[in-house]
Amino acid sequence: MVTFFAMAYIIILNPLILGTGADLNGKVLGIPQVAAVTALAAGVMTIGFGLIARYPFGIATGLGINTLVAVTMVASQGLSWEEAMGLVVLDGIVIVLLAISGFRTAVFEAIPQSLIAAMGVGIGMFIAMIGLVDAGFVRRLPDAAHTTVPVGLGTNGSIASWPTFVFVLGLIICGVMVVRNVKGGLFIGIVANTIIAMIVEAITGAGSSSDNPTGGWNLAVPALPSSFGGLPDLSLVGDISLFGAFSHVGALAATLLLFTLVLANFFDAMGTMTALGKQAGLTDEKGVLPDMKTALVVEGCGAIVGGAVSSSSNTVYVDSSAGIADGARTGLANVITGLLFLAAMFLTPLYEVVPVEAAAPVLVVVGALMIGQIRDIDFSRFDIALPAFLTIVIMPFTYSIANGIGVGFIAYVFMQVAAGKIKQIHWIMWLVSLLFVVYFAAEPLMNAIG
Repeated sequence: MVTFFAMAYIIILNPLILGTGADLNGKVLGIPQVAAVTALAAGVMTIGFGLIARYPFGIATGLGINTLVAVTMVASQGLSWEEAMGLVVLDGIVIVLLAISGFRTAVFEAIPQSLIAAMGVGIGMFIAMIGLVDAGFVRRLPDAAHTTVPVGLGTNGSIASWPTFVFVLGLIICGVMVVRNVKGGLFIGIVANTIIAMIVEAITGAGSSSDNPTGGWNLAVPALPSSFGGLPDLSLVGDISLFGAFSHVGALAATLLLFTLVLANFFDAMGTMTALGKQAGLTDEKGVLPDMKTALVVEGCGAIVGGAVSSSSNTVYVDSSAGIADGARTGLANVITGLLFLAAMFLTPLYEVVPVEAAAPVLVVVGALMIGQIRDIDFSRFDIALPAFLTIVIMPFTYSIANGIGVGFIAYVFMQVAAGKIKQIHWIMWLVSLLFVVYFAAEPLMNAIG
């Protein structure tokens, strides 16, 4: 249940990313429709992962990948929604084939322990950053282009809003729960924060951030809903064009877009599963999960399912760390989380009562727990320190797990060459680093193609 509440924001956020923009044909997916299929895909994949892979890692639409689909593929490259979602399905098929072949597992085993630890630390900082930003504790400055700093504390150096005050109070409550080792403490924290938020909203009337940008609630307003349920609109299920992008923008451009999707999906999931496995104490001495191949195959199916229902690629969620921190260790936790997602299709007004400011403290607390993995990195050796450091800081600074892994891989290869250890570099590290160079150059390449 903690995992669900930590992840549930995606049912509100994904429709805002995918459901509001029109494609070249003027088609808009629609917020209610995207919300319904987002919950459907998350429920199906989370339950499937729990039953087959048997790990407590929730699965839902991947943030970053959905933006890639909406902004790069539809808005910039001019694909229709059907064509873009077709590429997502193909991306999933490629990922599954790579997992079945054993290549994904081989990549896991080729990664140095220092980078595996850095992934965990970076992801901890990343989810803490998500919590701080979603709660309004850290905000982008309106005139960031004309100042020396891009972000600041709250508004004008003060938290300055009731929702952010609720976040701070919630952070204290969750911190106390962890210190006191209260069973189910993080879930209790979310419930307590939600009750406090509802009281604060009833007294202050802060409203939504769309009407009150600096003082409103970020996504959901914590007030009693006008209704408690309704039938979901699943009209987007199966509304895709599998190979339409290849005929529309050409084989080369479509292939490059597909490659970008595959690489982002591949390493986003890899870093997340590694970090969650270590946090839960489920990995072996090399930092690898038992029966990793099965887990990777099932996770790859998330892109196929997500594309097929037009919710975008589904992947393992780093927010699952909230449930793990509260005791989740087996796939049974996933079954409960998945059932709650399926129920959310019918109970959207009810779960929208929980504001992101009530769940965000959990992300910050979990980030503090995950950063402990930094002790496994030998910072006395700069050939290890720089790649690890870049992996850690790039994730929160660019809001992308894949970016952090890519920069870390490339830096690791360069540092090992500089240290005269070229023979110690695994061939897979060379290959993946080269692929990331292409990945980071994808947009200039697509612009060059025209």
